[in-house]
Amino acid sequence: MTAFARQEKQTEQGSLTWEIRSVNHRYLEVALRLEESFRPLEMKIRKMFTDRLGRGKVDAVLRYKAPEQQQTSLEIDRNLAQSVVNSCEQLAAFSEQAAPVDMLRVLQWPGVIISDSLDQAALNKVVLASLKTAVDELIVTRETEGAALQTMIEQRCGEINTIAIDVRQRMPEILEQHRQRLLERVTELHVNLDAERLEQEMVLLAQKSDVAEELDRLQSHIVEVENVLKRDEPIGRRLDFLMQELNREANTLGSKSIDTDTTRHSVDLKVLIEQMREQIQNIE
Repeated sequence: MTAFARQEKQTEQGSLTWEIRSVNHRYLEVALRLEESFRPLEMKIRKMFTDRLGRGKVDAVLRYKAPEQQQTSLEIDRNLAQSVVNSCEQLAAFSEQAAPVDMLRVLQWPGVIISDSLDQAALNKVVLASLKTAVDELIVTRETEGAALQTMIEQRCGEINTIAIDVRQRMPEILEQHRQRLLERVTELHVNLDAERLEQEMVLLAQKSDVAEELDRLQSHIVEVENVLKRDEPIGRRLDFLMQELNREANTLGSKSIDTDTTRHSVDLKVLIEQMREQIQNIE
């Protein structure tokens, strides 16, 4: 489900910022971007996501900024610096046009300037604690969006149920209208139609256009959707399956239609079902 969370922590060791984005995905897929110094925490970080989230494509970025050093003097590793200078002088002996040793370049050699050591263990604790807070925020965002989606789906379910009730109530009227049209056609053609034959034709028409079972299944699926929405567990896949079943019944209703209103209702059902299906792709 789409969500975003951001947590920033300021410490004596520097600033840490977590940014987490999630979108819907069939499974849980976590992409991490960490600095090398935090790589040993990767398994713990991934476990925190798998323990709290069931589905979703998650992008998590950890940004670290070291504290600014305000030093009036530099501490130098004299032994290392001397070794670098000696090596430069030895290389210079191989060339008649060797340039003098550039002391600024010597200072840039890794380890010549001794920096204050960071408390990596303390940093790691802050990283994990701020991640937990960020994941909590992410879940709250997902739940807020989920509540809005639940309201929308329940509204669509109500509209589908209303259509099913309307079609069920109108079926006797639709059959009677066809009976009258058939009689009018027979009269126009001046054909003597046996009453028993007329009843047989009407029975066949009623059987072909009978959608009672489809309406029963349609309404039972709607009840199941409403029940699933109340479960405190991942429900996305179950809802997706129910959308397939609802769409199947709507298609059958359209194929059996002998009335323009019923055909229109079938189209309306498929529109409502598709609206739900698109949003259900965002539900865990």
